[in-house]
Amino acid sequence: MDGVLIIDKPKGLTSHDVVLRAKRVLGAKKVGHLGTLDPMATGVLPLVINRAAKYADLLSGGSKEYVATLKLGEERDTFDGEGRVVKTFATGGVGAEDVERVLKGFCGRIKQIPPMFSAVKKNGVPLYKLARKGITVPREPKEIEVYSMDVLAIGLPCVTFRAVCSKGTYVRTLCHDAGQTLGCGAYLKELKRTRSGRFTLDTAVLPDCPEGLLRERIIPLEALILDAAGGVEPEEGWTGFLLHSFENR
Repeated sequence: MDGVLIIDKPKGLTSHDVVLRAKRVLGAKKVGHLGTLDPMATGVLPLVINRAAKYADLLSGGSKEYVATLKLGEERDTFDGEGRVVKTFATGGVGAEDVERVLKGFCGRIKQIPPMFSAVKKNGVPLYKLARKGITVPREPKEIEVYSMDVLAIGLPCVTFRAVCSKGTYVRTLCHDAGQTLGCGAYLKELKRTRSGRFTLDTAVLPDCPEGLLRERIIPLEALILDAAGGVEPEEGWTGFLLHSFENR
């Protein structure tokens, strides 16, 4: 039982919660994940099972795709809906075209400062532990890349968009920065990861599925390595290969 299990993480669970449950239900010796999702976020959370954990770096490559909703008019200390409101603004002077222009402006390679409420470490201490004590420290900006940004729906003060971005991008920071640029504040209200590298929602399962279904949906390590090495026919693609493997078990 070595491979990857793609979980559709529900809201309210930490990524660690999902890992612990999978480890217990499957009786696995080792379970990890390929990129944290915050408790408020939902969507694709790939788990590496047993020997697959050794190949986490190989398997976690590729861009991430998110569908997010931001809300204008407030700034929050965590940059998302879980946090404390620190400032409110009037939004009457901000139009839909303004929001779309600012979001599109994030496309390309940009510098992003990690939020204080994050797992990034400063002198060995996670920033979120400092933030919970009311301590703010300087953070080095990191280069990320936003490959595409598409506005899906605008119903001010809320805006829903799809972003395809590099590993390490904080979507809640994009929302916060958009609010600052617009001058009216903004925070991340909802977030769903729809793709993580080659892993997509259409083959994901909920973490509370029966043990049998979870085992059935583990993608064998050998198949993953073959695919990562380019051994899958190009016209079939990752999703086709994956669905085909499920149908023929």
